Amino acid sequence: MATRESRSWLPTQRKDWRHMGRTARLVLSVPIYAAVALLSGLAGLTLFVVTQNIPLVRDLVIFGPLPIEDRLTILANLFPFIGTGFDLVTSLLLIAIGTLTGVNIAMLLYHLREHRVSLGGSSGSVGGVIFGTLGAGCAACGSAVVAGVLGLFGAGWLLAVLPLEGLEFALFGLLVLVLSTFWLAEGMRGGEVAGCPIDLN
Repeated sequence: MATRESRSWLPTQRKDWRHMGRTARLVLSVPIYAAVALLSGLAGLTLFVVTQNIPLVRDLVIFGPLPIEDRLTILANLFPFIGTGFDLVTSLLLIAIGTLTGVNIAMLLYHLREHRVSLGGSSGSVGGVIFGTLGAGCAACGSAVVAGVLGLFGAGWLLAVLPLEGLEFALFGLLVLVLSTFWLAEGMRGGEVAGCPIDLN
């Protein structure tokens, strides 16, 4: 039997990925946590796309003179695959980030509530979710935020030399969320989810 100290902090083996997927699937098999994942994933995705279009949302959707149907149409067209604001790769990354954000929040709530873990005892998982969520938020608007920050120091040109033109921030947010999901699954190892044991090895 593997001890906690001998386990990896990174999902480097196939069994790590299977464990992470199985733990997430078991948590999402509980209807209330599936609903939490869906709602928080949608809320995260909405936050990401709205922050990209604050003037449009403020002037037309919230305070505009348009009928409610038109306001909802404008809002819906801001989302990936519905509107034209994002290319295919960015749309896929944003959907993945929103999905993983929802899974992370559902797993964290399950771990805190069902395993009676305090925020202090689960600080690595909590930190991972917070860091991942912030990373995901920056993934949607990372290049604009970084351009502004770099511009303050006269280094705005650095963004132009990035090979993926700012898509690196979305990839970084996705990586952080995957690691957070893995760390949450590791923290739940040895317990039970929905009556099923989380394997120890």
